[in-house]
Amino acid sequence: MPGGALTEIFRALDDAEVRYLVVGGVAVVLHGYPRFTADLDLVLELTASNASAGIAALQTLGYRPRAPVRAEDFADEDIRASWRKEKGLTVFSLWSPSYPATEVDLFVEEPFDFGEAWSGRLDAVLDDATTVHVVGIDDLRALKARVGRPKDVDDIAQLDAIARATIDDDEDGE
Repeated sequence: MPGGALTEIFRALDDAEVRYLVVGGVAVVLHGYPRFTADLDLVLELTASNASAGIAALQTLGYRPRAPVRAEDFADEDIRASWRKEKGLTVFSLWSPSYPATEVDLFVEEPFDFGEAWSGRLDAVLDDATTVHVVGIDDLRALKARVGRPKDVDDIAQLDAIARATIDDDEDGE
């Protein structure tokens, strides 16, 4: 996934003051396990105003829904609920002709208490200037465990190794 696209996405979200958390493969990478990922998974705080701001920010980069729906519908809680119930939709996929290799998947439901996860987030910095809000390692592990695919199980093992190494480093530094 091209780093320039990620930087542009995070800048656009930051400029629009969107509260979001990176989850999925990019979060695993930002926590220290380098691996390939094909998309950017985001959990937005799903207030109408924040969801609207997030969609608008992504639209400035040319992002539009893969499904034949209006992007703005993502901000409507009732519409998202119908997508979940009637279509089994868990993520709202967006693509951009400007960044064709970087698909963005927005969770249609917060998979955890957003306020608590926001408080425990990791703020990473890209390119010495762009702040990225990443879900904390414990919330990421829990989310990966719930999904349970083979790559999620591997990610959990790698995140556990990173957490153990961090604890060992902290103990050595005392």
